[in-house]
Amino acid sequence: MNEIEAVVAMKKGDQMAFKYLFNLFYDRLVAFITTYTHDKIESEDIVQQAFISLWENKSKLDETKSPKSYLYAIVYNKYINSIKKSKKQEELLSQIWERALANRIEEDTDALQLRVQKMKKVIDELPPKCKEIIIMNKIQGVKYKDIADQLGISVKTVESQMRIAFTKIREAFKEDNQLLFLLFK
Repeated sequence: MNEIEAVVAMKKGDQMAFKYLFNLFYDRLVAFITTYTHDKIESEDIVQQAFISLWENKSKLDETKSPKSYLYAIVYNKYINSIKKSKKQEELLSQIWERALANRIEEDTDALQLRVQKMKKVIDELPPKCKEIIIMNKIQGVKYKDIADQLGISVKTVESQMRIAFTKIREAFKEDNQLLFLLFK
């Protein structure tokens, strides 16, 4: 049996003719497409898909020509389609990643705003002198010694008031830290 006889027989549904063409061209087509894919397994998949197409479209084959050119064209087109599909998948994954990142940034911004509001509330609930000292130091940037001089108190009193403020703030955010610990454990 030669290639043309195999095409005629295959058009009539002869599976042995198909097998003959498969055995004749399979290795050559895999070698050909591997020069593009650089991946033998991917190449084998593409060639197998090409032979499925050959069988499904056997009625369209020209009985006077070898199917060699047709098979090479199918394999190459299948390769191009696989690249397009791969690029579409990469674009889709990239879009999903960007959306997830944007959502995460938005969530982080929302969480930060809530923490800032909570911090303001905790500071507002501090005793008046303690509140005044922490605002002077952390918001206005005044040093402990300068605070002591301005308020007519000792540096030790400023340190003590700051310790009270930090303790209250830590207590207020203790639940948040425990929640974060549990989430990222």
